Amino acid sequence: MRLGWTRAGRLGGIIVLALVALAGCGGSAAPASSPKAAAAPGGSHDPSHWPADDRSLCEGFVHWKNNPQLSADEMAGADALKPNIRRVYKTAGDKDNLRTILVCREIDTNLDGLKDVVRVFNEKGEPQHEEADTNYDGKMDDWLTFTGGRISEEDVDTTFAKGKPNVWKFFVDGQLSRIRRNTHCESGNADTWEIYFNNRLERVGVDSSCDGHVDRWDRDAQLMASEEATQQAGPDGGASPESTSTDAGSTETPDSGAPVSRRRK
Repeated sequence: MRLGWTRAGRLGGIIVLALVALAGCGGSAAPASSPKAAAAPGGSHDPSHWPADDRSLCEGFVHWKNNPQLSADEMAGADALKPNIRRVYKTAGDKDNLRTILVCREIDTNLDGLKDVVRVFNEKGEPQHEEADTNYDGKMDDWLTFTGGRISEEDVDTTFAKGKPNVWKFFVDGQLSRIRRNTHCESGNADTWEIYFNNRLERVGVDSSCDGHVDRWDRDAQLMASEEATQQAGPDGGASPESTSTDAGSTETPDSGAPVSRRRK
């Protein structure tokens, strides 16, 4: 990202931290299976010592084990010597129009005999929710929400200790729109807000006093100038009577959903 911020000196550290955090938190899927990945407590990389209970994650969502309307099948994925993928299906319809619907899928991605990723589907076959234990410590640290089959939110626990998110990412039409972060406030609430436009960091808001309000917005002046020029130019290249300028002194509410300049989540 080529950032030309209006407060370059003070913002340098913030932007570097934001970009590093974004790179570290990006993506939602759990790491691919690897023989070097740590085994979760109670697991084993030796298939002959896999525990009898694989800690089904689907069971927590659809209770498939004792439900006659639900059935499950298992298969072995790449590099797996024993089944590490389970799909749970629901039977729907009457006797003349029976169909099976995938309602849940869970995977043991690091091949330690314990499930660490689960995804739940609606009756249209669209994903609704996913959870993952990305560092294989036995605790979930990544949560996805889908809307209309597309990702709309990703919550991440970057501490791998709290068991609850400290980073919240929001998406619109599949593109990153904004990120909330808890970086220093003991309440656990967001204290840093990042606004994105066309996958580019547009501005950063900081709540230094932990009162829930942004104390300072630092903006990408280069990007904002380009956006304003586009807004003000009409179809013939002249000024558009409907164009509006961005008020650099405005006080937007970071979670109101209103774009700052423009926003895409």
